[in-house]
Amino acid sequence: MSKVTQPIEGSTSVLQTEMDLLAHVVQSVPALITYIDTDERFVFANEAHRVWFDIDPKKIMGRLVSEAMDPESYLRARAALLQALSGQGSSYEGELFSGPGRRYVHGSFTPDFDDQGNVCGVFTVFTDVTERHALEEQLRESEQRFSLAFQHAAVGMALVLPDGRYQRVNASLCDMLGYTETEMRSMAWRDITHPDDLPVSEALAAQITNGRREAFQTEKRYIHRDGHIVNVLLSVSQVRSESGQLNYLVSQVQDISKRKQYEDALFRERQLAEVTLNSIGDAVITTDIALNVTSLNPIAEAMTGWTSTEAKGSPLDDVFRLRDINTRQPLDNPLRQAMRRNAVVDFSGKAILLHRNGFETPIENSAALIHDHSGNITGGVLVCHDISENRTLALKLIQLAQHDTLTGLPNRSLLYARIEQATNMAMQRHRQCALLYIDLDHFRRINDTLGHGVGDQVLQAVAHQIRSTLRESEDLAFRYTGDEFVVLLPRVDDADEAASFAQKLLDACAQTTVPHLPPLDLRASIGISLFPRDAIEPDALVRNADSAMYEVKTQGRHGYCFYSPEMSQRSVASQRIENVLRHALAHGELSLQYQPKVDAALGHIVGAEALLRLQVEGKDAFLPDQFIPVAEDTGLIVSIGTWALREACVQARHWQREGRPIPISVNVSPLQIQYAGFYERLDSILCETGLDPALLELELTERTVMSGGDGTIRLLRRIRQRGVRLSLDDFGTGYSSLSYLKHFPVDALKIDRAFVRDITQDPETAAITSAIIAMARSLNKDVIAEGVETELQSRFLREAGCSQMQGFLFGAPMSADALHQRLVEQVA
Repeated sequence: MSKVTQPIEGSTSVLQTEMDLLAHVVQSVPALITYIDTDERFVFANEAHRVWFDIDPKKIMGRLVSEAMDPESYLRARAALLQALSGQGSSYEGELFSGPGRRYVHGSFTPDFDDQGNVCGVFTVFTDVTERHALEEQLRESEQRFSLAFQHAAVGMALVLPDGRYQRVNASLCDMLGYTETEMRSMAWRDITHPDDLPVSEALAAQITNGRREAFQTEKRYIHRDGHIVNVLLSVSQVRSESGQLNYLVSQVQDISKRKQYEDALFRERQLAEVTLNSIGDAVITTDIALNVTSLNPIAEAMTGWTSTEAKGSPLDDVFRLRDINTRQPLDNPLRQAMRRNAVVDFSGKAILLHRNGFETPIENSAALIHDHSGNITGGVLVCHDISENRTLALKLIQLAQHDTLTGLPNRSLLYARIEQATNMAMQRHRQCALLYIDLDHFRRINDTLGHGVGDQVLQAVAHQIRSTLRESEDLAFRYTGDEFVVLLPRVDDADEAASFAQKLLDACAQTTVPHLPPLDLRASIGISLFPRDAIEPDALVRNADSAMYEVKTQGRHGYCFYSPEMSQRSVASQRIENVLRHALAHGELSLQYQPKVDAALGHIVGAEALLRLQVEGKDAFLPDQFIPVAEDTGLIVSIGTWALREACVQARHWQREGRPIPISVNVSPLQIQYAGFYERLDSILCETGLDPALLELELTERTVMSGGDGTIRLLRRIRQRGVRLSLDDFGTGYSSLSYLKHFPVDALKIDRAFVRDITQDPETAAITSAIIAMARSLNKDVIAEGVETELQSRFLREAGCSQMQGFLFGAPMSADALHQRLVEQVA
């Protein structure tokens, strides 16, 4: 029996412990906990009542709730109590008085049911939320103040969602743009932005959305509902969540249309004043109140020897040096006298002006003061008139200093000033500018083959062609240096317009003609940079256009290209390659590798192609596709090509002496073949090395042969008569006119690897390749296939009648020693 009763007694003990623990928790929590019966009397109240109301909870047990609570608190909470007594849980949030003070509470009322489902009482729990309520009240007040400030602000205000849609707008913004609030909230800022301002606005919006900016301020144009333009100053800041998520943007919009009108009027007046000062025949110098120079017009620059940029900020006495015409003693500066007397001062025929370089000019001059609206002196102006014959000379000096004597175009000394003027005007009018950097392709060939006199005639003709494309009184052309020109388009609507103009320039250059010369087929490469997309500063615009032009050069020339930031990195890389090339040429860091050519039928080595490699510290530094274009563009290819030709002949002669003579083919650049004295260099190298000319083959591109004219044909015939073989490299990628081959003295054709790669996969390529081989053989030309990598390709070419093959299937480019070992093994 005891075994049965012990667990029961133990369970009772545990239950009692749990009950005691629960009672302790109920009494200890800071919340008010009560049990109220159906008569609305307190059956239980915990110790928190003592803390909250300073009363003993036992004294309110058995009392009516209406008696124990103050009347106001009871009336507030009674509705929730009655709902709970009816069997439905309820809650109350509001004030609850505790003596002289008050608390803000949240109360929950939970009905208690007996076994039959009848309500026998209500549990209540009240928690103190006074602090939370105070914070909420502060937040509501803050939101209300913000709402009032937002809605009644004198400037336009908007809350903008991350996708650009308006979440909220105030009355000022609606009045400014002519839309109702409902209409605005159905739109995005892009819908009302002027199309020309969209690129800049999109860029700024992307930066703030991506977190690269916290805020920005910019001037832009909105389009009013009735269609007119509204100029605004826009300030945008971001509001993000604690996790960093962008919630919305706060925009402040200030209407600056009137200010812009005043600025435009002032700009026009300043432009008029500047044009006037630059056009008159007198020297004009302006200063500040301390007599430091603020500007010189072109005549003043010529008469003093100072440029406006150099003189700006310098003391007037350093720039404008006056001497007595009779005694040559220094004269007091008339502007200083004008300052002392507050009057106009004239010197008539009594003074000479000393040029920076020492020569003298007799002058008449006058000095006057500049006043502000209040009559305060803010600076001065000197006007000088040359009364000698030097005046004509000064005007000529200005013309010579600012214009290219050969072409008559403005030179680079004027370029940057004109770019600055154009970009300032474009900024005022929210326009774009374009800068086109033009470089004539392979112009060096003309100087080298036809002479510099003809080259000058060509440059004059090109300048005439460029002028013919310009829009009158708007676009400007400059001769930058050598065979490089720059065209400034002060107004373009978009990149397409700049591209269209670049194509016109390309066409105009291609149509350049010089009397008594055959057609030149002159080609050009053009780089384009846009303001303000690519740069704001003049020198950066020129530099970026130059980088884009160089990109055209690396892509094969004769075309145009827009600047992108990656090009600046490539320009740095090209400069590095040029430096490495120059060092390698001077320090013997160039090398040749040899790729074997095999007989198509027998498979043994019958020749090799010499391939140039650029090494740094004994390792290949750059691929040929990287350094050859740089070598051609800088003219280094002539010296490098001569070195490669001599090195290949020395090696071929070495093999010849050892009894293993094989022909060596060497690639020749178009610049080399058209360089004056190429034949003499070739003949000298053959004589120096003692190489049998029949063991040398020169590989030329189709373009070199086809576009070189009669002079190139005569040169090639001389080379053939010397005993050197000639082959056309990469056949099929250029002119590819087999009917021309009978007119040119070439011995072999090399089928480009692009054809070889596809002959086993593309029936059309296979048919074309077969036709090329058959027609070339009918003209008694050898056919060499390069880039052979598979047995299938080799079999096809052999069966089609190909004479020789080269490619990785037969051997990669290798050192001379490695090829020598292959020749030894072949004999064995």
